[in-house]
Amino acid sequence: MTDIGNGPKIVFELFDGKIQVTETVVMGWLIIAVVLLLCLWLTKDLKKIPEKKRQVLAEMFVNFVNDMVRQNMGEKLMCYAPYIGALLISAVLGALISLVGLRSMTADINVTATWALMTFILITFHKIKANGIGGYFKGFAKPVAFILPLNLISEVATPASMAFRLFGNVAGGMVITGLLYGCLGALSSALHLSFEMGSWAFNVFQVGIPAVLSIYFDLFSGCIQAYIFSMLTMVNVGAAAEEP
Repeated sequence: MTDIGNGPKIVFELFDGKIQVTETVVMGWLIIAVVLLLCLWLTKDLKKIPEKKRQVLAEMFVNFVNDMVRQNMGEKLMCYAPYIGALLISAVLGALISLVGLRSMTADINVTATWALMTFILITFHKIKANGIGGYFKGFAKPVAFILPLNLISEVATPASMAFRLFGNVAGGMVITGLLYGCLGALSSALHLSFEMGSWAFNVFQVGIPAVLSIYFDLFSGCIQAYIFSMLTMVNVGAAAEEP
């Protein structure tokens, strides 16, 4: 059971403790390795006309991402398809990794905030590209100057809401699952259905029920929130690029 009370644990330290490597970093490395191996396997011996199921799966995913980017960002921004694909698969695997007992990478606010910051940078880049530096700053005073504070808050609220939306859903699922797991353990003990052997303990009511809830939060909710985060990135960046 993952400890949800104190955030990601420190796995090891480098340079006499100057750099602390947490569970989140290790999970990130693991996901990168899994995605790399998966890409190498799916793209091995590619043919012009697919002959193997793995090539069909790879082409389905690529076409899915390309269609999403084309519909939400336009043909001119198709260069972002690899980034959106990497963001989507990282967010999905970052949530699903908890199904094997590891800590969800997206349950760390540092991860979701970094992704949201990247989106904010892309939005700002395209706004400046479309309007120039002067036009970008003048845009905060439109349509009238006195709403400048509201426009500034709105600008910051976009990445903040994206970061907390993804983090909150995954972390909230971990908290609810952890609380239920503890309650079922207490219920098992109260009904004398808890069996201990040394450091190992078996609680009857902890079998099955937490797993079903975990599947909902990690598999269904995690995938949906990863998709929403990617969609918000595409929509916001696409809208910024189309500003007059």
